[in-house]
Amino acid sequence: MCGRFAFFSSSEVVTAVFGLKNTPALKPRFNVAPGQQVFSVRFEGGKLMADQFRWGLVPFWAKDPTVGNRMINARAETVAEKPSYRQALRRRRCLIPADGFYEWQKRAHGKQPFFISGSGGALLAFAGLWEEWRGADDKLLRTCTIITTIANDFMTELHQRMPVIVSSDQYGNWLDTEASSTDFERVLTAGSEVELQAWPVSQKVNNPINDQPELIEAVVG
Repeated sequence: MCGRFAFFSSSEVVTAVFGLKNTPALKPRFNVAPGQQVFSVRFEGGKLMADQFRWGLVPFWAKDPTVGNRMINARAETVAEKPSYRQALRRRRCLIPADGFYEWQKRAHGKQPFFISGSGGALLAFAGLWEEWRGADDKLLRTCTIITTIANDFMTELHQRMPVIVSSDQYGNWLDTEASSTDFERVLTAGSEVELQAWPVSQKVNNPINDQPELIEAVVG
């Protein structure tokens, strides 16, 4: 799964990587957790735009928005079949930028957190879905989920799953709601071509209250 990530790239970098016309000022975040607002990129009216969604997807038909607490991730293998995700997969896809993500490896003394990032510090783009939900008071809630897949060779030693990382040449196929199902589904099965690196980090990341640059610094594992 993907339950924590970091996103600290500057607005200038994000604008250049995704081809946005403008990007709002971004606060560096080193411990993004479920239930929090996350930055995303999506198409609307044929144009790329930046947006914010609460992490934990709430289907438009849900009676209770708390279901989002259990829907921070969607499995690539079944996302097209699950009622909670299949309409969003066809119509509401997004990219969620990240400078890296965290996973925990079982050790004799407990679980050791690791920070995983692109080799050379390249900005990553997770495949995501978003939804809109309205409550009885007609208040709009906009949420998202990160799609995960089977771990590649690099990630296997740390965890059995990982986020779907979309390569830059596939951004259009993933975001374009007019793209054929063959095109956007290929993104989910292509496997990550991004080279990754990882190192052990402090267990302070276990608490989402902590959100400092030190969280991504290497420690003795």
